[in-house]
Amino acid sequence: MSLSFLAGYVDTLGFVALHGLFTAHVTGNFVLLGREVVAPGNDVLLKLLAFPAFVAGVVAVRALVRRCQGGGKGALRPAHLLQAALMLAAAASARWDMAAGLLCAAAMGAQNGYGKLLLAKLPASTVMTGNVTQLVIDCLDRAGGAERPALAALSGGVLAFAAGCVMGALASRWGMGVGLLPAIALLLALAALSKPEASKPDNAAL
Repeated sequence: MSLSFLAGYVDTLGFVALHGLFTAHVTGNFVLLGREVVAPGNDVLLKLLAFPAFVAGVVAVRALVRRCQGGGKGALRPAHLLQAALMLAAAASARWDMAAGLLCAAAMGAQNGYGKLLLAKLPASTVMTGNVTQLVIDCLDRAGGAERPALAALSGGVLAFAAGCVMGALASRWGMGVGLLPAIALLLALAALSKPEASKPDNAAL
């Protein structure tokens, strides 16, 4: 749930403060790029570059996880720290929308990456479409008497993401530089609490 809150917070903060950039959702940026075809704006370059920045974050965290697992070390803590470092760099460069946006996109690419690599048994923390669909199905099945043990995790993740969106919108009043600091603090707390044992795919999340 912590990562879902973080994703909602950062994505909404970035969307408001960076003139409509989705830092965590590649799909959203594709939609915005399509809109630029008929209604050109001033931020098309940022939206174009957000995709390779997002991919770079995925590539970086894949290399990090592979290195940690190859050495028999836990990868979740280093992955959290990598994402925190990217967000800290984004906060430091907040006066330049382009740099802040691309670094945030890379940070959220990293979260998407380690979510797939290390937390695959848990609901996605950044994309709620599939989670909401599964939540509705599970609620209907539960009403019919079927066991759905993942229902609590799904509902908690969706609610946490929604709460993060609200908080991210409020934090946008501070701008990216200050607004990102709570997200960085949360990632550092997650890193500190992550278990340091040997890393395996599907590690439990906090």
